[in-house]
Amino acid sequence: MSPLIIIGSGLAGFTLAREWRKLDPATPLHIFTCDDGEFYSKPMLSNAIAGGKSAAQLATKTATQMAQELNAEISAHTEISAIHPDRHSIGVNGQEIAYSRLVLAQGADPIRLPLRGNGADAVLSVNNLDDYTHFRAALEGKKRVAVLGGGLIGCEFANDLLAGGFSVDVIDPGTRPLSTLLPAEASLKLQEALGKQGVSWHFGVKADAVEHSGNALQLKLSDGSTLDADVVLSAIGLRSRTALAAAAGITINRGIVVDNQLKTSAPDIYAIGDCAEAQGKVLLFVMPLMQQARTLAKVLAGTEAELSYPAMPVVIKTPAYPITVCPPPIGSEGSWKVESTPQGVRALFLDGADRLHGFALTEQTTSEKNNLVLQLEKA
Repeated sequence: MSPLIIIGSGLAGFTLAREWRKLDPATPLHIFTCDDGEFYSKPMLSNAIAGGKSAAQLATKTATQMAQELNAEISAHTEISAIHPDRHSIGVNGQEIAYSRLVLAQGADPIRLPLRGNGADAVLSVNNLDDYTHFRAALEGKKRVAVLGGGLIGCEFANDLLAGGFSVDVIDPGTRPLSTLLPAEASLKLQEALGKQGVSWHFGVKADAVEHSGNALQLKLSDGSTLDADVVLSAIGLRSRTALAAAAGITINRGIVVDNQLKTSAPDIYAIGDCAEAQGKVLLFVMPLMQQARTLAKVLAGTEAELSYPAMPVVIKTPAYPITVCPPPIGSEGSWKVESTPQGVRALFLDGADRLHGFALTEQTTSEKNNLVLQLEKA
């Protein structure tokens, strides 16, 4: 019997494997990964510096342990060269390996700015344990970190680096942090809170070039100014890994397009997690991934199931200014109703009939999350 093959050993691939094994403990399972196959929670990467955690401490299980737990074969450090939908096989190290069904759980890659300068190659990003290892090594004995991007990951890293004793500059072409997630009142409060703790914000500009300057790096910004740093971290976003699917003729858009059973346009091929575009959206958060995994596990086990997302609030890891946000669905009609109180900012996204479509809570008001989630689910 040809196995179920999963390409990818991140949170999506391993969560699916675990959920499926609850329903099907016997069918052969083979997981291929370009990483070492260790299990870790990727969200921990952006708040581990302050705690002094190494990559080894973030990994909770080895590939061998995961293989035993999942009754699976795991091929680590293995690149897939091609998918052959017509032959139900994949190309691996010059060989073809057959699958009964194939799941693409390849995740996403950091978006790289087209930076000029002889220091451009020194700009780091953190998207997996190996990246985190390199980042930790680069920080040894250093003090100044420049973060490119004031979005979710950029703000989380800025807070974590501050707590770890580093000075932090954040560069972003927008006007405020988390501008696509939060109403202005909440994001400006975050800007103020992190600023008081030591973050230097540089809005309305972007990095054009990075040059080596002695043992440090000098950033040349779009307004003509310069900024010195010991380490530069790029955190401007992620792009779904779609090249393998596209080369196989599978339909892609921003991600690998799937239906409500996580099926791609090719027979017996599915996609899940950061590489998948479900219901017209690529959702780079943990909760959507978990819903996809539970749904697909049932589908693969022969049970009728369709993807349906509940309200999915996101807890942003900025302890200097706690935030929980449940963004309104893209295209929602309405506006933010914002209250700023001594307890924090309470922002509700309401339509013309005062129906709730999203919310943003800060500081002590984050305690209202569960009640607001119930309102969303009743709407």
